[in-house]
Amino acid sequence: PYLYNPGTDVTADEKLVPFRGHCPFWQYMPSKPAKYGIKIWVACDAQSSYAWKMQVYIGKLTSGGLEKNQGMWVVLDVTDGLRGHNVTCDNLFTSYELSQQLLKREGDEAFSLKFAFTPTDTLVSYLPKRNKNVVLLSTLHKTAEISDREDRKPAIILDYNNKGGVDNLDKMIGTYSCRKMTAHWLLVIFHNIIDVSSYNAFVIWNKITETRVIEGYVT
Repeated sequence: PYLYNPGTDVTADEKLVPFRGHCPFWQYMPSKPAKYGIKIWVACDAQSSYAWKMQVYIGKLTSGGLEKNQGMWVVLDVTDGLRGHNVTCDNLFTSYELSQQLLKREGDEAFSLKFAFTPTDTLVSYLPKRNKNVVLLSTLHKTAEISDREDRKPAIILDYNNKGGVDNLDKMIGTYSCRKMTAHWLLVIFHNIIDVSSYNAFVIWNKITETRVIEGYVT
């Protein structure tokens, strides 16, 4: 977080580090390619996929009770320190309470001006096909803008595509990884730190090179 300032759009999502060895908090996620592994909460720059902050999910509370409002607290934790950013996440995290907590951070900042059916929120219901309903909650959009595409998708749904930051990070480090087969979960997390750090360094290098080209230092 100290070396890179994310752009306007930030993605909050979960990633799965593949692992099938012994670990007290391994997860089964059938929607992920690996299905078994260690789950990590991630906040990424939506454009570059720079991993700005990550947290390892260590499972249920030691007290054995249910973790209330988990999605909300995850997003608030991994975006803590950001101001004036648009945070995109899927329905695992989305709630009205989260939207209000994020707005409280902004106060009177210009970025907190949102389009809403309530004074602060917009709930969009969209049917891409028969008997399939898509519902999104936004505190960003100020107008009921509809695209001129044939499917007439609202701008809020098109902007939801910014959510791909974490997925792209997973794809990149899955292609270029130092990960080795191991039965120790600590090594799995360590290898993931190396992979993500390498990608983050690549993003920083690209940004520095781009800046130098603009300023005329590199031809």
